[in-house]
Amino acid sequence: MTVSELIERTGCTPLLLSEGDREVTGGYAGDLLSWVMGRAQSGDCWVTIMSNVNVAAVGQLTDCACIVFSEGVHPDEPVINAAKLHGLNLLLSDKSTFEICAEVGALLK
Repeated sequence: MTVSELIERTGCTPLLLSEGDREVTGGYAGDLLSWVMGRAQSGDCWVTIMSNVNVAAVGQLTDCACIVFSEGVHPDEPVINAAKLHGLNLLLSDKSTFEICAEVGALLK
């Protein structure tokens, strides 16, 4: 499934779609950035409520296919600018972290 297909199937709102055809191969949920750095995999859909600029750095380091900000979180402009610089896909969802993770997990089976 691509990031664009994930958007269509989950109702996420694209905030920054740098590479909509990027393949989503897994998922990870976490808010402790050092923990995510050591565990998220390339191609993951990373779901988080963290919205500081370091999210973009972690997204780049882990090579996530997309970052979904759940629970209605909206990142600030520095996060968006850093994500643009690194070619990241940023998505928004008002759904709970559990709910969006369950949806993505079901789509990846």
